[in-house]
Amino acid sequence: QVQLVESGGGLVQAGGSLRLSCAASGIIFGIRDMGWYRQAPGKQRELVASITSGDIGNYADSVKDRFTISRDNAKNTVYLQMNSLKPEDTAVYYCYAHHVVDREGVNDYWGQGTQVTVSS
Repeated sequence: QVQLVESGGGLVQAGGSLRLSCAASGIIFGIRDMGWYRQAPGKQRELVASITSGDIGNYADSVKDRFTISRDNAKNTVYLQMNSLKPEDTAVYYCYAHHVVDREGVNDYWGQGTQVTVSS
């Protein structure tokens, strides 16, 4: 069974930085896309950033030039470096892995979520 384990969330002041990590564990033969969604209270879950196995990144307009996504394919791990954080970045951040080839076939997986809180 593949699991995604996130780390790195927390409380930070506006203008500060945090780095989220998400490691996929289990028997994995390949992962097409990895990335991060977030969900703030009372709002829908939104895509923050994604990255392909070929290191092509995609960002929400609201985080461009502030967040950087990267991945280590050998470790099946994705990172999100978040700089110049704003109070509106406060949300639960969820890691996902799309088109994961594992012993059970091809599946998508989600992490349990990590809280990011930015104080003003």
